[in-house]
Amino acid sequence: MNSKVIRLLLFGTAAYVLFVFLVISFYPDKPENMDWQDREEYNKVQITKLRLGTTREEVLAMLGSPDITEAKMDETPTIQVMFYRTQHVRADGLTTQDECTPLLFENDQLIAWGEGAYQSYLKS
Repeated sequence: MNSKVIRLLLFGTAAYVLFVFLVISFYPDKPENMDWQDREEYNKVQITKLRLGTTREEVLAMLGSPDITEAKMDETPTIQVMFYRTQHVRADGLTTQDECTPLLFENDQLIAWGEGAYQSYLKS
């Protein structure tokens, strides 16, 4: 009886490990599928990995669609600002700019991020 119980426990453990492996392999955690709290934490972690010069497409692949976006076309450069939610301010069910970290792109290249960079951009 003891060996039957041990075999059953080993089988159950192996089945559980296989199930977890399959779930992780076939259902990757994408930003679009996260609730807002998980998305905030995910965005914070991913934003710390950013480097100046990263393309807009690379950022979209890493972070998914932005929560808010703005764009401006001047004589030469095209400026786009994408906002990703990184902090909770109000429990109103809406994502506002003060709850986001702005990422600034010039001609599809990341040139700056953060509130200070965004305020400098607004003043220029």
